[in-house]
Amino acid sequence: MTHSDKHVRSGTTYANAANLLIDVGGTAFAYRDLGPRSGVPLILLNHWGAVLDNFDPRIVDGLAGRHRVIATDYRGIGASGGTAPVTIDEMARDAIALIHALGFETVDLLGFSLGGFVAQDMVLKAPGLVRKLLLTGTGPAGGQGIDKVGAVSWPLIIKGLLTRRDPKYYLFFTSTANGRQAAKAFLDRLKERKRNRDKDPTPVAFLRQLKAIKAWGRQAPQDLGNIRIPVLIANGDNDIMVPTVNSTDMARRIPDAQLVIYEDAGHGGIFQNQADFVSKALSFLNE
Repeated sequence: MTHSDKHVRSGTTYANAANLLIDVGGTAFAYRDLGPRSGVPLILLNHWGAVLDNFDPRIVDGLAGRHRVIATDYRGIGASGGTAPVTIDEMARDAIALIHALGFETVDLLGFSLGGFVAQDMVLKAPGLVRKLLLTGTGPAGGQGIDKVGAVSWPLIIKGLLTRRDPKYYLFFTSTANGRQAAKAFLDRLKERKRNRDKDPTPVAFLRQLKAIKAWGRQAPQDLGNIRIPVLIANGDNDIMVPTVNSTDMARRIPDAQLVIYEDAGHGGIFQNQADFVSKALSFLNE
């Protein structure tokens, strides 16, 4: 029986994976852990205001068919203890400490949006820790328009309240028929887990994370030429949150990075094209 068969037969999918806690320097960090026990684990780092239930279950399950996948909550978010950091630097230190607490010497990293900021910082801070890096819907320190995320988001967050829709419907997807359909499908997938859902982020944590995002947008650029590991970069061609030009910029600055840009897709391009993204991500991880 192969690992992937075992994973499927054991019936663990992201929708029913256990909520776990680990003590990291006196703070409890929340995570979920699924997939085969062998090989290099893949750590997932998510977007602004995201908790464990904001990872796309299709992407997690698709990757966990072949790889051990660990989805995490930042400090002060969801079921994790402590206070949400106001810098990417602290989030990166937390994630490195979490990986060590879990007993891993080498990991693969997938960061989406804010998670991609944290992932880049981790790779530069801890050479040798990360084997392969996936940067999705994200951008570099000092990247174009990143300090404007709040200004772009608030009107659409309010529009979400007024139309009784999750703001991600407007923020993550294009307003074409294709984008609207993808938005609805993605938001439906996020509701598949019925029991033991994570705690929603507090307004305070949400605002503290926004501070960290703005500071990242205003930070001096990092030397991405120092990222000497395989990198896959993916985004939609019409990202209004972290403008797509940032993905192109990272691909130019990181040696031998692979770039995937999805057409008629926004910030949530990997969610809109989840089957294609999973297949590309698996090929990249197995190369």
